[in-house]
Amino acid sequence: MTQRPLAPSAADPSPAPRAAAPLAAPVDLRVEHAEPGAVGLGSTRPRLSWVVPTAPEGWAQAAYEVEGTITRADGGTEPVHAAVESERSVLVDWPARELGAREALEVRVRVRGSDDAWSPWSRPVTAALGLLAPSDWSAVLVGPPETDGADRTTDGTTAADRRPVLLRRTFVAPTGTRRALLYVTAHGVTELELNGRRVGADVLAPGWTSYRHRLRVLAYDVTDLLVEGENVLGAWLADGWYRGHLGFQGGHWDVFGADLGLLAQLEVVTGHGRSVAVATDEAWRWTPAPTLSAQLYEGEHHDARLEQPGWSAPGFDDAAWPAVTALPLDLDVLTTADAPPVRCTDELAPVHVEEREPGRWLLDFGQNHAGRLRVRVAGPAGTTVTLRHAEVLEDGELCVRPLRAAVSVDSLVLGDEAVTEWEPRFTMHGYRYAEVSGWPGPLAPGDVVSRVHHSVMRRTGAFSSSDPALDRLHENAVWSMRSNFLDVPTDCPQRDERMGWTGDIAVFAPTAATLYDCTGMLADWLRSVSAEQAQYGTVPWYVPYVPGEEWDPTVPGALWGDAAVMVPWALFQASDDRAVLARQYPSARAWVDQVTALAGPDRVWDTGFQLGDWLDPTAPPDDPTLAVTDRYLVATACFARSARLLAATAEVLGEADDARRYGLLADEVRAAFAARYLTDPPPAGADSQTAYALALTWDLVPDEAARRRVADRLAALVAAGGFTVATGFAGTPVLCDALSSSGHLDTAYRVLLGRECPSWLYAVDMGATTTWERWDSLLPDGSVNPGDMTSFNHYAFGSVVDWVHRVVAGLALDEPGGRRLRVAPRPGGGLTHARSERRTPYGDASVAWRLEGDLVEVEAVVPVGATALVDLGSRRQEVGHGTHRFTVPLAELVGTGNPSVLNV
Repeated sequence: MTQRPLAPSAADPSPAPRAAAPLAAPVDLRVEHAEPGAVGLGSTRPRLSWVVPTAPEGWAQAAYEVEGTITRADGGTEPVHAAVESERSVLVDWPARELGAREALEVRVRVRGSDDAWSPWSRPVTAALGLLAPSDWSAVLVGPPETDGADRTTDGTTAADRRPVLLRRTFVAPTGTRRALLYVTAHGVTELELNGRRVGADVLAPGWTSYRHRLRVLAYDVTDLLVEGENVLGAWLADGWYRGHLGFQGGHWDVFGADLGLLAQLEVVTGHGRSVAVATDEAWRWTPAPTLSAQLYEGEHHDARLEQPGWSAPGFDDAAWPAVTALPLDLDVLTTADAPPVRCTDELAPVHVEEREPGRWLLDFGQNHAGRLRVRVAGPAGTTVTLRHAEVLEDGELCVRPLRAAVSVDSLVLGDEAVTEWEPRFTMHGYRYAEVSGWPGPLAPGDVVSRVHHSVMRRTGAFSSSDPALDRLHENAVWSMRSNFLDVPTDCPQRDERMGWTGDIAVFAPTAATLYDCTGMLADWLRSVSAEQAQYGTVPWYVPYVPGEEWDPTVPGALWGDAAVMVPWALFQASDDRAVLARQYPSARAWVDQVTALAGPDRVWDTGFQLGDWLDPTAPPDDPTLAVTDRYLVATACFARSARLLAATAEVLGEADDARRYGLLADEVRAAFAARYLTDPPPAGADSQTAYALALTWDLVPDEAARRRVADRLAALVAAGGFTVATGFAGTPVLCDALSSSGHLDTAYRVLLGRECPSWLYAVDMGATTTWERWDSLLPDGSVNPGDMTSFNHYAFGSVVDWVHRVVAGLALDEPGGRRLRVAPRPGGGLTHARSERRTPYGDASVAWRLEGDLVEVEAVVPVGATALVDLGSRRQEVGHGTHRFTVPLAELVGTGNPSVLNV
């Protein structure tokens, strides 16, 4: 293997040699997984991470120094300083005393190698802890008087008592305020205003958790919103997930409670210390909001004629507003948030606008997504503008049948002739198309935009290639993740469901962690998984659990329950966060122990209800469980996989006895799987793409001869099926890995790039801009799949994107966090170039390759603090940080097996 520079170009000039670069100041200093300046953190010993952007060739960190300040709750300060001999730069231990509630930090860091001077200091980063114990609260939960719910309906309509409310309280701010922090949570969802100005930009706060066990408290720095003298704190309050309409088959109201309440406490620090400026109590007042109804499925209806200007500002007369009622709340359920907030992250203008009849317009935003419309409109008072949403068109009009009972209609009644700008507050929709009706006059550019919403996460993975369809497939997975990472990892953003299905994220977690830094968001959700697992005795099918007639939360199911093991492991691989593994370890162990008891001494899990290879393309539309593959084969394979991952988890955590015990268990299940399902001839339900893909990728084949036989049979089945996909949720994530790791790379590419249904690119050719739930959600004739369960925005089948990064482009994490990378591109499928970029905890990494005749030119960028194993066929070498270029004959890569880089 030779190294030589690629020809420089204007578009991609060759960088200066790394050896010539001086040691730079660390950048991207972070506290835990939070955004800079975060307040309300829960860790009393917050870990720090940073990136060294450039360093001389061969340089390695030998020490770091932290200095800064702790600001106590009373406003006093004390210094932080520590110099530590260590090469670590990711999630390093807090170097000072344990912090307490309300305390803040400001720190900066610098580094040095073994024999050189210190780098310049990084820019400082700030963070603050929240309220950590019930004794930190003086506020009480307040809201309108509870109703008995007798007039609440179950068919999607909204009863009078479902109307959102406004709450307000006047107070006088202390003079000399240095800092003011507002702590808030709710039974329901809330938006706050201080002196007429919005507090923060969070949406649907405080988010969705297993409320009986965990109610998150959010914190906001509102120092700049306070004024001398009289101030007003106001809040909008609506049902949200807490007591709103949730679930399928009619759904349920009041899943977590019937009350609607706000808990808020505004604390200020002055030169005299800390004090509570205002807290929710029975002196607050409330009134019905101008929003008549707001539900996540049904939509939001707002009457601007009912607005009360200035209601959250000083000088407003609230004498007619009744007093609130104090409501019971167990303060022990209050917790700080690991998860980032949900916010608007993008705005989309329509790419096509058509007036279908006077006042009725059809808008195409060009991209399926989760969000809501913002309108700018002027017209006569009392004019009603109605907004409808859908993912696809059928016969040229919105196709709303797949929404089932989620009618997804918003409306605005204009209050006067002035221009009104309005966006719903407490609903969310999944759509590409919108119909606007009742619009007064022409629709001008900018009058209607779509605002994209999801949990705020840093983008970490990008891909491009010579095939636009493959690039579109990748972006479809990105957009499905954006659409469904809305505080919990949901299945879909549009119909009457939107649940945190555990099986969906179990298969997609490695891809999710490639595309975005989702550790904080999923780690927070896993806390709810643990809590509900303890409550129900097993991992529910979806978390938080909502009653569902066919979904008993006490019945364990393979793959879905395995999320307790698989998701923490995927997060650890991406982030090197051992704390997530440690916190979830009891949950993971409880799951494997439960399955061990169910499988019994023969180690084959062949009892009970199972979803198996859910949504296998051969399954009928009305029963996605009727897959080709034996559902108990899938269950036993998942048992083996989770036992192996649990053993690896125990080893990482230093639980040596558990590591040995679960390693032996994994060996026993592996042997049982082979004896039951890898026989010649195979039993019914074992001669399938999914069966062999699971066996190959999860190392369930007993020896090399059997592995060759299984691999050849898998390739033969794929060929016999016209190189189309014949897998569901269980087999799809591992299909291409199974082929490429066993000498059938060409077959893997033919499946990946196939265009006949069922295939990934069939959906792309049909115009998909997100990943579909079914391989044929849209039929070849353009009609929508007749099944009752048809979504155009599910991320599970987008799990192949992880393989695209690792094998097509050739960039993988070989050690947790990417401290060691693997550079192993395997060109094929007629592609002439491909590129993967990934922001690792150590910095930006990338691999790009390009065909030049019979040669493959490869460029790999390795960040400071990391190394890489360059695996180009039979030739391997270790490299350090910097930009590395290689040229290798194509023949050395084509046909070369690529060892599965699935980390255990």
